[in-house]
Parts: sequence; structure tokens; C-alpha cells
Amino acid sequence: MTKHDTLRLALLQTAGDPGNSTAANLDRLAAAAAEAAARGAGLLVAPEMFLSGYAIGREAAARAAEPLDGPSARRAAEIARRYGIALAYGYPERDPDGAIYNAALLIGADGQTLLNYRKTHLFGDLDRSMFAAGDTLGRVARVGGFTVGLLICYDVEYPEAVRTLALAGADLVVVPTANMKPYAHVSHLLVPARACENKVYVAYANRVGSEGALDYLGLSCVADPDGANILLAGEEDGLFFADVQRARLDTALNAYMTDRRPDLYRSLSQAVPTS
Repeated sequence: MTKHDTLRLALLQTAGDPGNSTAANLDRLAAAAAEAAARGAGLLVAPEMFLSGYAIGREAAARAAEPLDGPSARRAAEIARRYGIALAYGYPERDPDGAIYNAALLIGADGQTLLNYRKTHLFGDLDRSMFAAGDTLGRVARVGGFTVGLLICYDVEYPEAVRTLALAGADLVVVPTANMKPYAHVSHLLVPARACENKVYVAYANRVGSEGALDYLGLSCVADPDGANILLAGEEDGLFFADVQRARLDTALNAYMTDRRPDLYRSLSQAVPTS
């Protein structure tokens, strides 16, 4: 087995800095990266809107927002290079046209930006009051021996979003999230189902604690291609580890991807009429 056959994931399940300080959260990311790298991880995943907090309101999100290549991204790149570990985390992104997006950044162990993804499925008034919706799915990048795609929170609850990444060649879908009570079924049911039906791994890194009116669930998880959670955290703040293996992608006990009938599914891409 070569070093590219297995990738150790570290999921940072955290409430973040109570004051939603970007600098403090970057310090937290650095500490987690140091520990994760020391324990053999090749990719550290932090939650949705990790740098700023999630339920913070439109004005606070706008104040915290930075461009893709802003100072926080440069600091994160330094952290990745220093500890030799890839990083994925959520943050508020400011587009050059002024729009604010709920975004996630994937940085390689060499500090290079690999992917930037904008949440495409906005969750209710909470998301829509703060963010514009992203309009791109299906971009992937390599981390170690794995092809990786990004989604954010609510996105993973849509079969089409994960299927798009699987068809683009992803074998690991990384999902920073901020899932709240009472939606525990996402970790227990939907994430494993998405992994199984697409013959991929899905890594889902959640927040804990309370923020505004939200009580976050924890329950960060990693599901394998047979639909089993090989990691399922509780509700505590911490760093959790799981190893994903290329061999499991080849030996999964389903043929959903090869037995597909896409000629029968064309109507699924048509707009649903509104009443």
C-alpha cells in the first residue's frame, strides 16, 4: 500500500471563537493543523463559516467578508505550508462586484489554492438574508491520491449536488457544515446515503454549541462508499480522525454508478412548475 492509497482526515468540530474573531479562529485552525499533521492527517476540515461564525446576520457577514485571495486565505496558506497539511474551511467571500457568498476554500499542503466553492442551495431566510447563491457545481481537485469536491451544509441534502461531483470524478466529497437541532437525520441518514448512492466518501464537519437562536448538533461524520459512518462524533468540541482508503472505492457492494440510466432522467433537469 502506498501513501496515496490512504488519506487520514481530521474533522475539526468546534464552536469557534465566541466573539467570532477571524484572527482567533485562524489561530484555532493553526493549532488544529499542528495536531492533525502530527497525528498523520493529510487533510483538515473545519465547519461552515468557520472564520466568522454562521448565524451572525447580514451586516456582520459583510464586515467579515474577504476576497478569495484576502489576508485570511494568505494566513491559511501559511498554516498549510508550515504543517504540510491540506485545509478546507468555510468563510464569507466578497466578490469583486460586492456580492457576499457563503464559501469554502480548499488549500493544498503546499499552500496553493485548489478549490473555492460558493454554497449553491441556500438554507431558508437565514442564508438568503446574508448571501448570494453560488451557481457552479462539479469542480474537483487532487489531495494526495484522492479526487476531492466541495459542498457546504444544505447542499449535501440534494442528491443532484453529490451526483454532479461523483460524475466529475470525485471520490471524496468534503462538506463544511453548520447543522442545527433537530436535523440529526442528516448525519445519521442522508450523508451515508449520499456516499453509498455515489460510491464516494463524504466528510461532514459540523459546528457545536449555540449561536444566536441556533443549537448546533455536532455529529460530524465520515461515510464510506457502502453507506456506513466510519466516524460519527458526539456533541463535544474536538478533533476527530478517519482514514479513507482507495481500495474501498473499488470494493463497495453497489453498482449504482455503472447501472445508471441517464437517458431516462433528462426530465429531472427541467424546472419544476410553481403553483
